[in-house]
Amino acid sequence: MRSRTFGALTVILSTCGCSNTGPNIPRTNLEHLRRNAHADEPLKLKLSYLQSAQDTGTPVVYVHGTPGSAQAWANYVEQPVDKTYSIALDRPGFGQSAPTRAFTSLREQAAAVLAAMPKDGQPVVLVGHSLGGPVVAHVAAEHASRVQALVLVAAALDPAQEKIHPLQPLGTVWPFRSLLSDKLRNANDELLTLKAELLQLEPLLKTISAPTMIIHGTKDNLVPFENLAYIQAQLTQARRLKTTVLENQNHFLPWNSEPAVREAIAWAVEQRC
Repeated sequence: MRSRTFGALTVILSTCGCSNTGPNIPRTNLEHLRRNAHADEPLKLKLSYLQSAQDTGTPVVYVHGTPGSAQAWANYVEQPVDKTYSIALDRPGFGQSAPTRAFTSLREQAAAVLAAMPKDGQPVVLVGHSLGGPVVAHVAAEHASRVQALVLVAAALDPAQEKIHPLQPLGTVWPFRSLLSDKLRNANDELLTLKAELLQLEPLLKTISAPTMIIHGTKDNLVPFENLAYIQAQLTQARRLKTTVLENQNHFLPWNSEPAVREAIAWAVEQRC
């Protein structure tokens, strides 16, 4: 019975994650592009990220969902969008960033993004996929001067759309927790607290002034399409708000709809204060 429950829990976590392994994630070895940063308070930990060989132009910071890693953005790191260079972060608890446990606070995750941004203070374009969406939105709300524009790709921002499967809480207790990989444990911890985190983020969304592009697929079964209307209703102070709806597309837009995502980023790069 325990083995059947564990198997079911693993499948559930693998299919409930906000950025599961997409069908076309490249397996390119980009370790020669890996760099490290140190995050100060409140994190106080080492972060890992990939930075494109090209390092001139507008910096674009890519933030993955859960589970996931910087490798999800390999195509964009290898070949940056025109007039940009790429920084793809391993969020805390994933990839090669410390620690092994999850940081479920969006504020702490936003601090990690800030630590990976260029030290010269140059404004960046922030691209957040799935759970990476609320992370970059938090950065934009609290550090407006550092954000040139936002691109929200299949972003999970609507608290009303967050549902917990009855088996997910088992992932927090022994012996099931000990049988899960670090990646699945951390993803589960993030998903269990996401609704509460999004409720705390909600009042901050109305303060975001950065031009924002929303891109979402109508057949997204991980982050429902209803998130799009919620985001449009919340970002009332954005200087520009543009939406791209991808008919019959699913959650894996960075890989399945790369041209559309690149076009969205190119739009964001052209936005100037």
